[in-house]
Amino acid sequence: MKVAIVGGGWAGMAAAVTATQAGHTAIVFEAARAVGGRARALNGTLPDGTPVVLDNGQHILIGAYSETIRMMRQVGVQPEDTLLRLPLTLQFPDGEGLALARWPAPLDALAGILGARGWSWADKWSLLRAASGWQLGGFACAQSTTVASLCTSLTPKIIDTLIDPLCVSALNTPAERASGQVFLTVLRDSLLGGSGSSNLLLPRVDLARLFPSAAAHWVQSRGGEVRLGQRVEQLRHGPWRVNGEPFDAVVIANSSSNAAQTLTECAQAAPELVAKQLHAWSHCAQNLQFEAITTVYVYAAGAQLTQPMLALRANTSNAPAQFVFDRGQLGGPPGLLAFVVSASTGEREAVQAQVLAQARTQLQPALQGLDLQVVQTVVEKRATFACTPGLERPAQAISPGLVACGDYVQGPYPATLEGAVRSGCDAIRILETP
Repeated sequence: MKVAIVGGGWAGMAAAVTATQAGHTAIVFEAARAVGGRARALNGTLPDGTPVVLDNGQHILIGAYSETIRMMRQVGVQPEDTLLRLPLTLQFPDGEGLALARWPAPLDALAGILGARGWSWADKWSLLRAASGWQLGGFACAQSTTVASLCTSLTPKIIDTLIDPLCVSALNTPAERASGQVFLTVLRDSLLGGSGSSNLLLPRVDLARLFPSAAAHWVQSRGGEVRLGQRVEQLRHGPWRVNGEPFDAVVIANSSSNAAQTLTECAQAAPELVAKQLHAWSHCAQNLQFEAITTVYVYAAGAQLTQPMLALRANTSNAPAQFVFDRGQLGGPPGLLAFVVSASTGEREAVQAQVLAQARTQLQPALQGLDLQVVQTVVEKRATFACTPGLERPAQAISPGLVACGDYVQGPYPATLEGAVRSGCDAIRILETP
């Protein structure tokens, strides 16, 4: 088949690679001048004028991202060289919190819980008891359950230092609004998903080099095309045409809002049955709500954290960042730190000022006496969909010859790179199914 792929993010490039592997010709239409979508590289400048490559938001992967790792290898990216693998740790600058041992699962989690600093035996017992209950229940709960209601038996210390940061980092939705079922699925496939599944995989290269740029070169070297700076202005049915060019099939791989707009316009000239299918999908996509992520890049000459990633004590009033990353320990220039504010609210300048104050307060003595300067603040207002209980997400199959992929389509996971990659691979398999 000749397959049009509308969008060159992680989902779109995974679809292009999968299509090419299967012997099809993939043509990627990307409106921007670079691939990667919401997980791409950005050019920045340090305070002394030195150019630096940043990311459109600090991302992490985990060991359970099996499809993403497989795709990276497929296009020639070696995870051993480009990702720093560490046991899961959610420790704070004072050393309090969870740090898993380098043991096989589930002994790593058990040892981590029993050895967690700052947790009383009552805290540890509440977590072990709750986790055992979740496992005995098949990691399932009522669709209406929130993470907060799922965790009512846990102590305040466990909620504050483990559940809240884990939930907001995985689902980008606060625990009081986040889906308990999706949270349990994440726990099942990471903490109890087998040896290494819970490991943190921290990028040592920019996000473009990690997969999408390599995927673009791989596809083009095998007869496909990646057309940068080409926005899809028109999609027509019968046979499918993209900007007037005929295709055997079309994969919608751009944002849910742009996809809904494109399909709504396409429905105006489509046969009645197809029009109904397009309208139904668009209506579902338009009902999604979104959460923002803010990443504040800060430079301080001589700054070095005790670990490549640390959890921070966050609150909504004056300390919004949940995590900080030492980019100097991840292949970047020494002294460059990335503060991540998941489920971000507030204006850019206010969040930026709060993060600087939070850094000076919580990262002592590491930053004591150092001059903190903001390099760049990236606000992705529609970073992820709000992962709420019972959420109806758009299906992948839309109409014969037309499918969708992206981190927001139907699936068991929240908006993650793994969810995006899996959906891209599945989109081509759906097209090939009679």
